[in-house]
Amino acid sequence: MSADAGTTTSIPCRPVRVSRRQFILGGLGLAGLCAAATAGYATGIEPRSLIVTSYALTPPGWPAGHRRTITAIADVHAGGPNMGLAHVQQVVDVANLLKSDLTVLLGDYVATHRFVTERVPPDAWAAEFKRLEAPLGVFAILGNHDWWHGIADIRRAIRDVNIPVLENDAVLLGEPGRRFWLAGLGDQLAHRIGRRRFLGVDDLPGTLARAKTDDPIVLLAHEPDVFVKVPDRVALTLAGHTHGGQIRVPGIWERAVPSAYGARFAYGHIVENDRHMIVSGGLGTSMLPMRLGVPPEIVRIELGT
Repeated sequence: MSADAGTTTSIPCRPVRVSRRQFILGGLGLAGLCAAATAGYATGIEPRSLIVTSYALTPPGWPAGHRRTITAIADVHAGGPNMGLAHVQQVVDVANLLKSDLTVLLGDYVATHRFVTERVPPDAWAAEFKRLEAPLGVFAILGNHDWWHGIADIRRAIRDVNIPVLENDAVLLGEPGRRFWLAGLGDQLAHRIGRRRFLGVDDLPGTLARAKTDDPIVLLAHEPDVFVKVPDRVALTLAGHTHGGQIRVPGIWERAVPSAYGARFAYGHIVENDRHMIVSGGLGTSMLPMRLGVPPEIVRIELGT
């Protein structure tokens, strides 16, 4: 019997005696089907989606009424199957539609997992970033995967499209009376020196010392772990790196977050001792081209609202 779309067909059934063994095997089969469906969704659907996550806040140290909007793009990991060039183009198109005062790129620009199906070279994704528009400019920092996989080519590609890379540096943005410092931290995991041991190129005190006036500071840091050292002088820290856990299987994902603090800094708006940080779930994938419970996102922040 067939049924047209929009109609429901009921098939009468009779009670059937099921043995314990059949019940267990049937349950295992159903569990297998659910697992397969979940894996299919995590591989083929969620990683190819795109959402915009918005935050509105006036953190301590940020003047009330000093309204600024920031679009944050984190962890693009450009490359198929889930972040091919067409998806990168979509990210840029959506970011421009948000019309924020400032756009920031939070590092990790290339896909490096073993399942890459479409190579997107640095010149290609950088050419898309060149289309980003924001009155106060577009600025970038570098992430650990940038350092580990072709740092010279990545630097050159970003430089060639005239996007400043902030490494332990700060720039003063805005007009008199509404200025703020944008500070960018060097990567904290830049050099591998052993198993789970890294040497960073980050200099938090030196970076903040670049802010020569008492205007508020927005700090860009690829990895959120530095937040434990960030002083009250910083109004807001923006970070990525964790992918929000990327594959949120209950009871497992918390232990897989790439942070010394587990799930503490995994995702979202984090407030500790009146200090504020927003961690983006990012866009691409690492290790496996899968996402579950953390769809690719662009973050938009409204400050001073």
